[in-house]
Amino acid sequence: MKKLIIAFLIGGGIANAQVKDYAIQPVAFTTVKLNDHFWLPRIETNRTVTIPASFARCENTGRVKNFEMAAARKGSFCTKFPFDDTDIYKTIEGASYSLAVHPDPKLDAYVDSLIKVVGKAQEPDGYLYTARTIDPLHPHPWSGMERWTRENDNSHELYNSGHMFEAASAHFLSTGKRNFLNIALKNADLLVSTFGPGKKHVAPGHEIVEMGLVRLYRITGKKDYLDLAKFFIDERGRREYNKNSTDEWKNGMYWQDNEPVVDQDEAEGHAVRAMYLYSGMADVAALTGDKQYIEAIDKIWNNMVSKKIYVQGGIGAVPSGERFGANYELPNSTAYNETCAAIGEVFWNQRMFLLHGDSKYIDLMEKVLYNGLISGVGLDGKSFFYTNAMQVVNGFSGKSLEVSRSGWFECSCCPTNMVRFLPSLPGYIYALKNNNIYVNLFIAGKADIKVNNQLVKISQVNNYPWNGLLNFNVEPESPSNFSLLIRIPGWSRSKAIPSDLYDFENKTASKIEIKLNGHLVSYKLENGYAVIKREWKKGDQLQMNLPMDVKKVIANPALKEDNNKVALQRGPIIYSAEWVDNHGKVSNMLMPDNAIFKPQYESNLLNGVTVLKGEVMSKDSLSHKLSKTSLTAIPYYSWANRGKGEMLVWFPRATPLIKPATE
Repeated sequence: MKKLIIAFLIGGGIANAQVKDYAIQPVAFTTVKLNDHFWLPRIETNRTVTIPASFARCENTGRVKNFEMAAARKGSFCTKFPFDDTDIYKTIEGASYSLAVHPDPKLDAYVDSLIKVVGKAQEPDGYLYTARTIDPLHPHPWSGMERWTRENDNSHELYNSGHMFEAASAHFLSTGKRNFLNIALKNADLLVSTFGPGKKHVAPGHEIVEMGLVRLYRITGKKDYLDLAKFFIDERGRREYNKNSTDEWKNGMYWQDNEPVVDQDEAEGHAVRAMYLYSGMADVAALTGDKQYIEAIDKIWNNMVSKKIYVQGGIGAVPSGERFGANYELPNSTAYNETCAAIGEVFWNQRMFLLHGDSKYIDLMEKVLYNGLISGVGLDGKSFFYTNAMQVVNGFSGKSLEVSRSGWFECSCCPTNMVRFLPSLPGYIYALKNNNIYVNLFIAGKADIKVNNQLVKISQVNNYPWNGLLNFNVEPESPSNFSLLIRIPGWSRSKAIPSDLYDFENKTASKIEIKLNGHLVSYKLENGYAVIKREWKKGDQLQMNLPMDVKKVIANPALKEDNNKVALQRGPIIYSAEWVDNHGKVSNMLMPDNAIFKPQYESNLLNGVTVLKGEVMSKDSLSHKLSKTSLTAIPYYSWANRGKGEMLVWFPRATPLIKPATE
């Protein structure tokens, strides 16, 4: 079982001798022990607050009751959406990851009791979908009168299965128990007998079943699961839509179903569905060698990063349909930025890195992690954002969008998605390819990594993201030759994002120095990594100091709302100004070109943050006169933890840039 646990997030070759897979493999979170001041408290809060709160809300909102009624085959579906089953699955997944590194007999027993309820709700042939099973003659309005008839629309039958597969895999690989896995395999076998060539054809309406089937394939080695994942992906673009319509629901773009996936070249439609599709394509491409999939997701990634992503990493600009807009359609006042989409970005970028080995994917993943993802959960661990605003002026951030956090939502996919993601974060820090160890994230802790059949212990000591001084201790069992590849972040090389969508106003970059045992060491920079190849010995120490200058970010001129505006960044952190620190109002602030900001660590503010302090201009609302005023900016992720009020990410310039007359 230990061998199974070690590679269970994405890695392959677990239960079967797979010929193809990702060339780079992640080092599983179960072999990484954190003592990081930034992330460990968040993971602990997730364990002690968020997981229990999520289970409690699954009970008191009727989500558990739906399974109990399905088991009894009587009653009336008592929540709003047919995908509400997945909130239980996702919370079990998060609890399983937590149990893998923090044994808790009480939690373990409670999870088993829920799995028992889930198992009783499963129909004899493996079908598991409470919105129909409770009362088959009166199913949920989105479900259709018969199984699967509205799957390519909004029944979410396969979406539910996908989250169940993910959760059951996590539970089995964390605990060694088969009680949930057997339920999932019975459902997966039903899907195999129902869908495929010569059987039912459907492009799943909300993707994730593809990722889930791959997880089951990795555990069992049953190729039917991988084949079905590929079948579902290849079914996209075959349904009859009105191709001439500009309505994304009518032309198929909302579901990424307007054309075959290998012909798609833009990030489109519902942003969460898109992230799960592209992640599934990466998985299947790695396992089958499908180069057309890779070519397609390469194009789609480039489109998203160069034209469809906010400065703090958020995606899905359009509230109607929670979807991507057109190229450069990134309005601030109505920015949607669903938390689930940010989590999906992490899944996809990790997989793109495993395919290509380029640090730009980790650069983007880091941007999302430290900004547009953790903004989705309050510092208390039990209040959440479904959407993540880019500005709040006079108490509003676009029609119907949240400006304060909520304990739960009718559609509560985001809180439970955060529950399942956070415990697995240590699995994104390191990766391995042959005798190359990749250091992707700078998170303090210790890792045990097997290289050349020898254990290598790597520990990181740092105060990241507030300080750029990074220390790495390398401890092989005995002298060993391998390469350590340390990511040199794009932001430290004056690259705000891996495209021309955003840039730093001051692009001066200094060479990053690395010291080995106190002496400067030469290194090659390959794909954004400092490559240090040598015979490593016990006691070897590396040190790298990343400059943490405050940078002003400017946007591509195509982003009309951000013209003549600047944002603030220090290290990987994007900053915002909030009313409570700035005289009750921020929408009247203007940024002088010569404004200088100084970082200051505030241990008693927002669980400890580095703020930026400087002098800007404010405009009087009546006289429009400008006067000097102080500005305090806080990390974007930490806003809306102290009540409701104005917030700003992009600051108008005090002296707008004058465009050339030819423009």
